[in-house]
Amino acid sequence: MSQEIILVGLNHRTAPVDVREQFALPDTGPRELALFGAHSPVQEALTISTCNRVEVLAVVGNGQHPVTPIVSAWSTLCGQDPELLTQHIYTFQGVAAVEHIFRVASSLDSMVVGEPQILGQLKQAYRQAVEQGTTRTIINRLMHKAFSVAKRVRSETRIAQSAVSISFAAVELAREIFGDLSHQRALLIGAGEMAELAATHLLNSGLNQLVVANRTLSRAQELAERFEAQAISYCDLHSHLPAADIVISSTGATLPILHARDMQPILKQRKNRPMFFIDIAVPRDIDPDVNQLDNVYLYDIDDLKGVVEENMAQRREEAGLAQEIVGQEVDKFQDWLHSLELTPTIVDLLHQGECLARKEAERTLKRLGPDVSPEMEQAVHTLAQSIAKKLYHPAIAFLKRRGQEQDQAQYYVSLTRRMFDLDQDPVPNDAHAGKKKNSPS
Repeated sequence: MSQEIILVGLNHRTAPVDVREQFALPDTGPRELALFGAHSPVQEALTISTCNRVEVLAVVGNGQHPVTPIVSAWSTLCGQDPELLTQHIYTFQGVAAVEHIFRVASSLDSMVVGEPQILGQLKQAYRQAVEQGTTRTIINRLMHKAFSVAKRVRSETRIAQSAVSISFAAVELAREIFGDLSHQRALLIGAGEMAELAATHLLNSGLNQLVVANRTLSRAQELAERFEAQAISYCDLHSHLPAADIVISSTGATLPILHARDMQPILKQRKNRPMFFIDIAVPRDIDPDVNQLDNVYLYDIDDLKGVVEENMAQRREEAGLAQEIVGQEVDKFQDWLHSLELTPTIVDLLHQGECLARKEAERTLKRLGPDVSPEMEQAVHTLAQSIAKKLYHPAIAFLKRRGQEQDQAQYYVSLTRRMFDLDQDPVPNDAHAGKKKNSPS
């Protein structure tokens, strides 16, 4: 292949966060254009920069060694030492680079396998590169293929269907109990980070009634404003519990704030409609004896961790299926890359045949004299072109078949070009010197 795909990057596995911060690429500005210089081997480029990875995808001329200029341009753009960057990077070339991009798009290379954010980040990176005009045939095709691979992975596997965060696992359990959450009411006790995330997931899952209670009322009001919810004073908590279907508790209390004895009169007011408690406080906010009550479902952080670990195991199993899809699509993309090698040679063969046919037709018409009719002239040209196409057809068919042999494709392309003298290479004067020396005197 006359061009090579290469990827240079660092991620959460190869570099600590302080290094990733130093080499993060700016969100705006011509960051791809920085890779193109007077002597740069880079012909196409795309960069992606997130909190967990920074990568440079490039297309270079075959046989060139672009890692050093890429690292130099990257370091210069960030104002950092290239030697530090070199200590943490990984590189992929050719088919390995294609597979890596497909794995990234499908979230198989993410810190949390199956997370959806990386695909959106990759699409944004591609849009920016297109705006800079730094992508052409190969990267354009590669990125569109990566997006379709990610879509296939999500539609044909369950890699993203199991909750793998504590807050999301809590919401998934709530949906198992209540089904549609749009008619449920949730009560957030405290202002812990995980409780905030759980409330966010609840709202994203259709919940539209949320009450926030906190010892500091101003903090409750701040969260309530963000969630378009109702803020209440902590001392009013018990009066609001009968209306709550889902309770998320994350306070800094050192002792439980709710016991079974507190919940019995509340359940009577609810006429035994089910209540779902998510206790993500350490120490726990809700006494385990609450779980003994009928129509009460209580999950603490250890329960949720168990759910997350089970779901992670399911995702790892689905990741194996996803990798099979990636492998299939990598093979298809390689076939397309090899077709790029064949196309110029096939075009040159057809052009050579057309030129020869035209010359021979014109030579024949001259011999026939000036009285040839326009119909006869057209017939001679048509005959010559038809013969040329038939003569060149076996060579073209041969090339297309050999193009499927990835390891030998370049050899057969080179052989065909030499056989038909498509490059019109001059023959050295001493090309037959050996034969003359050995021929009889």
